[in-house]
Amino acid sequence: MEQLTIRMPKSDIIKMEQIAKRFGLKKSDITRMAIKKFIDAEGGHDHRSAFEKVRHLIGISESGIPDLGLNHREYLTRKIKKQK
Repeated sequence: MEQLTIRMPKSDIIKMEQIAKRFGLKKSDITRMAIKKFIDAEGGHDHRSAFEKVRHLIGISESGIPDLGLNHREYLTRKIKKQK
């Protein structure tokens, strides 16, 4: 395991010490957990488009309305008028 030295504002160090004490951890444990969470969030970022993310869901749901594809505008207009 490698060693890392960081500089932080004293106020953050105090908060970290309080958290570490509350959970029975060391400051280094808290630091490792925070850095790991950041790396997982940023390193695992999904760069696919919105369409690519939901592509597997398209066409697998049924509305029960047999002509919805043909008359979607009419159904949508009715629904909007009903909500007013």
